[in-house]
Formats: sequence, structure tokens, C-alpha cells
Amino acid sequence: MQKVMCGKKVLGLLLLSLFMVSLCIVPSEAAPQYRWKLGIPWSRPAVDENLKLFCQLVEEYSGGKIEVRYYPDGQLGTHDETFHGVRRGDITMGLFSPYVNLVPGGMINWMPWSTENWDAAAILYEHDKGIIWKATEAAYNEVGMHQVLNIMYGSYGVGSKVRPIRTPKDFDGLRFRVSASLASVRVFENIIKNANVNMTLETIPWADLYNALSRGVVDTIWSMWPSLIDERHGEVLSYYSNLNWTWDCNNLVINKKIWDELPEDLKEAVRKAARVAEEKQFEKQKSIESEYIEKVRSLPGMTLVELTSEEREAFRKMSDMPKIWDELAKPWLEKAFPGENMQEKMLAEIERVHKEVEAAKKK
Repeated sequence: MQKVMCGKKVLGLLLLSLFMVSLCIVPSEAAPQYRWKLGIPWSRPAVDENLKLFCQLVEEYSGGKIEVRYYPDGQLGTHDETFHGVRRGDITMGLFSPYVNLVPGGMINWMPWSTENWDAAAILYEHDKGIIWKATEAAYNEVGMHQVLNIMYGSYGVGSKVRPIRTPKDFDGLRFRVSASLASVRVFENIIKNANVNMTLETIPWADLYNALSRGVVDTIWSMWPSLIDERHGEVLSYYSNLNWTWDCNNLVINKKIWDELPEDLKEAVRKAARVAEEKQFEKQKSIESEYIEKVRSLPGMTLVELTSEEREAFRKMSDMPKIWDELAKPWLEKAFPGENMQEKMLAEIERVHKEVEAAKKK
């Protein structure tokens, strides 16, 4: 009996010792205070690496307090489903195109002829300073989101199966594919009217462009350098003009309530991660564009049409952009920035940057 009691005492002392030791053990890594989801509704191989880097840097700069899980390729839903998930807060962050049915002021992000090259983009979309960044931030705030960083893909040109496009008159007799992007559609409607050309506009989904061109449903489209290769547009085109008439930019945003409630030190951690990732992505996309241009140049049967600044200006004037701004942008800008004459400020800044970049090229 005494042996049994003695054994129990020893076991009790051993368990107590183990418990006391466990109290002294400090975990090497504390559990994250915030667990976020970042949803990307498309397949974007060229940006995956840097968005993963952004997630890693947020965790690093926050000292492990924020964990961001990356869900690419539409794993969390379609574009609109992911957007509404972020708006509700079910999903923390997402990369979006601000279509006006989702973001009423979203047209400001890509008004035609606002940004024609990477140098202008660096100024107009600069964090907290660029005039387009400021307006787009207000647009996202209106729908309960905060802009974190931008992913840019470059400028759009015009491809044709029939003839090189060097002047507005070259559109005569062509069937041109357009989308539901109203400002972009207005550009070509105005060119038809002001250049007095007989061009038919056909609304076709982006995913159907290759088949539409190959079957002859349309013979002219707008496209980008990467799309000419990755989506094979260049295989069914004969000419591509570097018109550079509008800029493609997606916005990585976060639910605004989640953002507003975040402590300032963690906000700064996210900002720092965003600056690093965005800068790397900007330089990467700019570099990739040169590679894509060379790939397009080597396509069998493809002729690149290099337009001068003067030739682009002719298209720009025919687009009648002041009327498009008045119709589509001004009502929202006056509501979002009451008494600030924001449209006038934006147009003046865009024109200033346009001239500054062109002057720098001539030096």
C-alpha cells in the first residue's frame, strides 16, 4: 500500500513539474490576429508572383499579426461575386476592374486618352498623389472599399485584318469590335461621326475575340501587347497600330470597414508591402511589354504600325473627349468632389502630364 501511495506521489510531482515547465515555454510564433482572404477572379500568371510577395510582406511587416491567404484563378467566385464578397467583408481583399455597374465612379480609372504610356501612368496613378489615384480612391470609398495598390497591363492599340490603321479614315468600311465599356465605345462612335466613316460597331465578349476574328464576324479590334500573344489575337490579325488610346489598370482593394478599424501601425505595414509589390510589378510589366512587342513583331504575316505623336493626336481630337467627360464623368465628379471643379483639375493635370512626357521623349 505504501509503495502504491509513493508511486502516486512521484507521478503527481512529475505531472506538476511538466505543467510548470509548459508555462515557461513561449511559442516561437504568435497566432495571427487577422486572417485575410485575397481573391483574384481571373488567371493572371504575370502578377501571381508579386501578389504572393505582397501577402508575404504583409505578414512580415506586421510581425505576423496579419496573415493573407491568396486565392487566384476565381477560386472565390467570378469577378462580380468576388467584388460583392469584399463589399460585404466575407472576403477581405480583391483585384478588380471598376466597371460602372459596380463602381459608379469607376470610369475615371481608364478614361480614354488619359494615360498613353508607362511614364504618364507613373505620375497619374501615383499613390495618394496622382490625380487618377485620388479620384479612383473616392470611387471605391463610395462602395465601401479602400484602394491598396494598382496592377497595370499597359496601353491598348488597334488591330486589323484588312488594312493598317494610321488615320481615322482608315476605319472606313470596317466592322469594329467593342465592349460594354461605355467611354471606350463613345470614342469610336465619335470617330465615326467626326471622320465621316462608315464603320460598324459590334459588341462581342472579350473571350470570343479570337473566334470572331477567325470567322470574319469582325475584322478590327482593340487589344494589348500581351493579349496579342497570350490570347492569340495576333494570329488572326494582319496589322497592329500602337494607338495607345486607353490604359488598362486593375485595382487591389480592401473592405473599407476592415481597413478603417485596423491599427495605424498595421495600416503602415500594409502600405509598405503594397509599395514594394506595386513597384516591382510596374517594372516587371513595363519590361514584359518589350518582350511581347518582339514576339508580336515576329508573328508570321503581322505588320506593326508605329504611329507618331502627331498621328495619335488626330485620333485623340476625333474622339471628342471633352464631351465624353461631360456626359460620363462630370456628374459623378461633381457629386464626389462638390465645389472642387474636379473635372477641370483632372483634365488640366492629364494635359500637363501628356505634354511633359512628350517633351521628355524629344530631348
